[in-house]
Order: sequence, then C-alpha cells, then structure tokens
Amino acid sequence: MQQVIGGPALAAVPSILPDAYGAPGLPVFASLDEALAAHDSDDPLFVLYPQRIAAAAELFLNGFAGHTMFAVKVNPHPAVLRTLWAAGVRDFDVASAREIALIQDILPGAGMAFMHPVKPRRAIRAAYEAGVRAFAFDSAEELRKIIGETGGADDLTLYLRLAVPAGGGALMDLSGKFGASLEGAAELLRAARPMAAKLGLTFHVGSQCMDPDAYARAIAHARAAADGAGVAVDALDVGGGFPSRYPGMEPVDMGEYFAAIESAAAAHFPGCALMAEPGRALVAEGGSTCARIELRRGRDLFLNDGSYGSLYDAANFAWRYPARLIARDGRAECEEAGEYRFFGPTCDSADRMEGPFSLPADAGEGDWIEIGQLGAYGQTMATRFNGYYSDATVAVLDGARQGF
Repeated sequence: MQQVIGGPALAAVPSILPDAYGAPGLPVFASLDEALAAHDSDDPLFVLYPQRIAAAAELFLNGFAGHTMFAVKVNPHPAVLRTLWAAGVRDFDVASAREIALIQDILPGAGMAFMHPVKPRRAIRAAYEAGVRAFAFDSAEELRKIIGETGGADDLTLYLRLAVPAGGGALMDLSGKFGASLEGAAELLRAARPMAAKLGLTFHVGSQCMDPDAYARAIAHARAAADGAGVAVDALDVGGGFPSRYPGMEPVDMGEYFAAIESAAAAHFPGCALMAEPGRALVAEGGSTCARIELRRGRDLFLNDGSYGSLYDAANFAWRYPARLIARDGRAECEEAGEYRFFGPTCDSADRMEGPFSLPADAGEGDWIEIGQLGAYGQTMATRFNGYYSDATVAVLDGARQGF
C-alpha cells in the first residue's frame, strides 16, 4: 500500500517520519516489493530507508563526544537532510555555495561550516552573508581570501586543514590533494591566530577508514602542529572517513572509533571543542538502487543503471556492494549462486562494474537487483549521460529490516 507524506496513513509510524522528507508527495511504501510493483518505468528506482538513517544518526549523536556535522556532499537529497534533522543533527559540513543555499532552503536555522580548503571568492562572501562563520584553509593564499571576502570579520572560526600521513587504514587515501604539511602548519597557524575568534585544526584520515587508531594518530599529528606554532588552539575537527559495511569490509563497532577519538582528544587537546564530519556512516545503509536486468550474456548482466548513474564507485574504485535479486515473476529464490559482472546502459564501454556481485544463478532479463549501501555516493553521483537517468525516488519503511 502506497502512502503519501502528510496523509492520515502515517499516523501509526514513528513521529520522526512525517517530518523526515524534503519533497512533498514523496511516495512511501511498506516494502520494496510494493514500491517496485508501482514503478512503471524503464528507469532505475532509488530507495531511501529513513529509519536506517535515523538510527545511524542517533548512534553518532549519542556516542560521539563532540558535535556531529553531516557532510552534505555524501547525499544532499532533501529527504535525507530532513531525516537527519528530525533525528537531531543540527550542523552541516558544506563544500559549495549551492550546498549552502540548499541547507538554507531545506533547513533554515541549521548550522553550517564551509570546510572545503579551496573556495571561490564569491562563495566565501555568500557563505558569510548566509551566516556561516567557520571556514577551513590550507594555504596562506586561501587564508587571505577568507579574511578579505569577509571584510576582516572578527567572529570567524578558522580551521587549518592538515595533511596526515598516508597508510592510516583507509580504503581511499585523501592525503594527496589538500592539507598543510607539518612544516608549513606553524607559519599558517601563527598567521591565522590574530584573525580568528576561534582557531581550529582539522584533517581527513581517508574514506572508509577501517582503523580507529588512525584518528588517534592524526590527533597526535595535530598536536605536533599546534606545538610547533606555539599558539592556542580552540577547536579540533576530526573530519570524516567513518566507515560503513560492504562485502569483505566489516568495520569494528563504531564505539571503538568514538573511544579512540575521545581518548586522544582528551590527551592532546583538553578543553577544546570537538567536531566530526561523518557522511558515509550516517547514510550508506539508508539508501539503495533498484536496477533492472535488460540482458544476460553468460555471467555479464546489462542493467539500466551503471557508472554514469549511482554505481560510480563500483566502476572507478572496484567498490563491491551487497546485491539481492527480486524476481520479475515472483518465483522462489534459486539456491544456487553465481558471481556476476555488471554493465551499465550507456554506449561507453567503460560503463562496467567488475564486482564480482553474488546473485542467484537464474538471474535474467526483467529481474530487478537491489544494490545496497548506496545512500552514500550513490544517487548523488548520477549524471544524465546518454539520456539514461532516473528522477524516481521512494521511501520504504522497514522497521522489520527487510532485505540487507
């Protein structure tokens, strides 16, 4: 049975849900099977699981010792943003003028921090006019831009982005693009201190970090930077990188990450405000893509979604996602399994996802595949290349935890 946000049928669901969606009339279903039955289209179907997003947010809000800022880039869908807000998230890490405008429109009054280390001047001005007071930088040139475009404001929180050593247990190393070196940090911190109402340090240990101690090592690295500068530091932002679950990647309990960060922060930055920018860990489990098989050729499955859609990471970083078959004819699940490679719908031969993805051996044309853990870097990465895209998004209420 389909429900529509705001209708009387929602009276029986948890109170968080009526306020959790950004698009009026977003279809809500009790199960994915019902959603697919109502999906009369050749396009893939994007699915949001708001209860999973809310649960992940509550885990962070209750377990992390500092402030939680959602990294908007990971999934800026209005329904996701409102679900997080309803769960108690009040601060957002924004990386562009458009993300700032989105948060202003969807969640007026939300806190924002502009943590991208390289920003257009116009974006800095727009951010300050929108009430943003926290900015990151990793060079003297960027610091001058921030001071100049905010008119030498005396109410700024300035975060120096540090480069941390690679090899910290992350699946995607982010040390090669942004971040001041330990040697250069001292001069930058001393330059920023007189201009900052509050001075902070921040870093990123890398995406999908599987080692909680990577945060402790990075915090010790930040302490060395502060000591080298000889200036007081008011705030510490440990960035993102918090992991989620994927086939072959089962991180330890998130509580171990919180404990490692809290212990290191207490030892190296006592009394400092503590922040984090989780993205993947808050929303990965809260979204999936349902793609239809258009052709099977041996173990190759040609789908109506691919690397130019929500499967960018699967194609470009060999990311493996959980997958399950939803048979077109309702047949019983085949007990024999197969390992498959996916091809997307575009004419580009690079539109391929090697996987392998495990599915029943009888998968064939017309069957749907739910590809999970795509609430992070899934729908948000999709393009309209070759005319293949989807505007179809639904919410599924899965208190019984259907599927994955």
